[in-house]
Amino acid sequence: MLIISHPDQIDLARSLSHHHGIPLAELEYRKFPDGETYLRLLTPVKDANIVIVCSLNHPDDKIMWLYLLCQTLRTEGVNSIHLIAPYLGYMRQDTQFHPGESVTSKYFAQLLSQLVDKMTTIDPHLHRYKSLSEIYTIPTTVLHAAPLVSLWISKHVKTPLLIGPDSESAQWASDLSSRLNVPFIILEKNRLGDHDVEVSIPDVHLYLDHTPILIDDIISTAHTMIETISHLKKTPLRPPICIGIHAVFSGNAFEELSQSGCSKIVTTNSITHPSNQIDISSLKFF
Repeated sequence: MLIISHPDQIDLARSLSHHHGIPLAELEYRKFPDGETYLRLLTPVKDANIVIVCSLNHPDDKIMWLYLLCQTLRTEGVNSIHLIAPYLGYMRQDTQFHPGESVTSKYFAQLLSQLVDKMTTIDPHLHRYKSLSEIYTIPTTVLHAAPLVSLWISKHVKTPLLIGPDSESAQWASDLSSRLNVPFIILEKNRLGDHDVEVSIPDVHLYLDHTPILIDDIISTAHTMIETISHLKKTPLRPPICIGIHAVFSGNAFEELSQSGCSKIVTTNSITHPSNQIDISSLKFF
């Protein structure tokens, strides 16, 4: 078994190699002046079981690298290809909302299913799909970061209060609450008009000595967390810690969240980012 990493995730690949005792294969990768990709395997791979580590954020930038690598591996006679994609992109468009729209989650799944033999990911954004098997024709394994997140909280926060900004986040807050045996609350929203929403925190006086923690699976625009922090500022609660599983952070989202009034931003290294503090390499990928 050999691990081959996309350049963006070499640190995670090294950690996986260390945790699981699987050597890293060497790969030469560069761009020609016209933007085309050059790949060369520097480690013999014939009859090997290959593990590719490639989180699929910015998937349009990575899919050609992945395609060319898989085709080269097949040509060189590998036994199997296992894709570890801690973050799985193209899960947003899971139905046709308007005539003529591309259901990209389905087509992306078909493409990956043709390239690799199996795939492992972490907490994919399943909304209308009950499981990845609805769109992927290869074996897929879904791992969960909640145990590692709860471990981080138990080590770094003395009196946590888990806060879900809306009903969708209730599952995260409830799960971590049961793991840590700590309280969680869901913000109550009362719409006063088209652009006026009043947010209240149930029994806020009970939690004045707690540290609020906002948790979500994906932090992309960070608008939900920023809005929640603006409401928390109106209460006597401490500045919150923001925790995300996948550090997508589109545009200036990280800077805007950092300046919104939170005390800390913590993410897993499913996507390489300066906010990474929770290492996922100990999960059972194999």
